[in-house]
Amino acid sequence: MEQNKKTKVLVLVEGAKTDVQLMQKLFDIYGIGSSHTIVSYNTNIYVLYQQMFSDGNPEDYDLLAVLKSHENDPLKKKLFETAYSDVLLIFDLDPHDPLFSKQKIEEMVTYFHESSDMGKLYLNYPMVESFYHMKSIPDPDYMGYTATLQELSAKKYKERVRNENRNHSFSKFAVTRAECNTVIRQNIEKGFALLTDDNKNVEVLPDSLQILRTEMRLLEETKAISVLCTCIYYVPEYNPNLIAENVAGQ
Repeated sequence: MEQNKKTKVLVLVEGAKTDVQLMQKLFDIYGIGSSHTIVSYNTNIYVLYQQMFSDGNPEDYDLLAVLKSHENDPLKKKLFETAYSDVLLIFDLDPHDPLFSKQKIEEMVTYFHESSDMGKLYLNYPMVESFYHMKSIPDPDYMGYTATLQELSAKKYKERVRNENRNHSFSKFAVTRAECNTVIRQNIEKGFALLTDDNKNVEVLPDSLQILRTEMRLLEETKAISVLCTCIYYVPEYNPNLIAENVAGQ
């Protein structure tokens, strides 16, 4: 992301609690919160799909206008009237959702690929709690963690994360910049590991569409997906130096 004095970023997150708290934690730790406005959408990505993609042409719609038209909170409506240099969409894959389909989610990842234009979508697999799914920092077993469709349908995944989380508390997990750096790097490493050899090391960060396609293959073949938090990729996209080794103040 190109940074300048006019940077004003809207961060649309799915939920009102965990999603907001995570993004605010990251912005505070990395000192970039002043230019970012976090707004909770309070529903999932497949509802957004119905609002923008159901007629087959999302280019007919303005994202902020769509959000405003479906928002009842007058304060949030005003936020959607503001001009932003960039828009981020932070959502969960939620493959157990009744509205889920591979075609829908691939359409959205393909369309929302540029934060300064139509917006950029960051999908968390299976959900934002993936950030906290580590029994240590770093976690030597993180590369192998998966979430099954069965446990997601039974609404057991969040409980599993709390049980397996290093602190058994989200608020106490990764509270320093050095720890957040480690969590981000592990998720970048895991993202690249999911890709085929042909798709590795082409970009600074793993390609979001290739990750999605790999996850969809895993879901089809194993009824499970690989746990991965990609919303935190935004930090090195904003400024790669933020997660550099041996940064003063860590």
